[in-house]
Amino acid sequence: MSAVLIAATTLSACGGSKASFGDCKITSKKGSISIKPAKSGTLTVETTLPAQGWWNGKTPSSITSGYEYCMAANLANMAGLKSVTVKNVNFAQLTAGHTTSFDLALAEISITPERAKVVDFSKPYFDSNVGVLVKTGSDVTEQNIKTKRDAAYSGTTSVDFLKDTLQVTPKVYPNSQALYQSVLSGQADAAFLDTAIVLAEAKASDGKLKVVGQYSTGEKYGAIYPKGSANETALDKGIQTLISDGTLNTLSKTYLGPAFGGDPNNVPMWTVQ
Repeated sequence: MSAVLIAATTLSACGGSKASFGDCKITSKKGSISIKPAKSGTLTVETTLPAQGWWNGKTPSSITSGYEYCMAANLANMAGLKSVTVKNVNFAQLTAGHTTSFDLALAEISITPERAKVVDFSKPYFDSNVGVLVKTGSDVTEQNIKTKRDAAYSGTTSVDFLKDTLQVTPKVYPNSQALYQSVLSGQADAAFLDTAIVLAEAKASDGKLKVVGQYSTGEKYGAIYPKGSANETALDKGIQTLISDGTLNTLSKTYLGPAFGGDPNNVPMWTVQ
């Protein structure tokens, strides 16, 4: 079964040979790594939209900035490529290894042993916890969370966290938008997803949603490569360079801080009762 491909757009210069990467500041060294791209002349990157702060825009054609987009842009420049082709795909299909025609996937993907059986992961590039998103004014607390209608979306590690760690039976939705809407409509009391992601959603909700707590999980994000990709070593080298030279820290301050509307470290840390 193939992934549901919603859209694919190549973000490049119109005419001529000059590379274009939206609003990203390109700091990487051109041609410092060598890869064989899935499509000539462009770095093909899969993600799952929307993901404000990470990919600023709701469709591939509208994205010009964001942490992961600009990370991809710098990797493309390293590989001597002139554009990034963005593919918006179903998250569960992506992590199940059902998509293959891409160079890497950047979609705030937690590295897990189960996923590593069907896809290859890059070195970690971001630490993540699980946040609790509720409707503003909700009575959800650390003490009563197990008695509430807790929800997550299919294919995410939050589903496993709710089942295995919090030991509740979650309501499971097909995507992030359905998950958020379930809280807004009152179908669910709390949505569980990565703290950074739900902070961004709370900010975008005009005060309708709030992140009230988070659980430490020790999860880390990694890029996904198609299983057995010949580009893995080169792209890992590129990612390590972006970590070591401070590029990813700069991208975090530039895009994630404003999108989150607050520091994830300031969200109360909850423990399982």
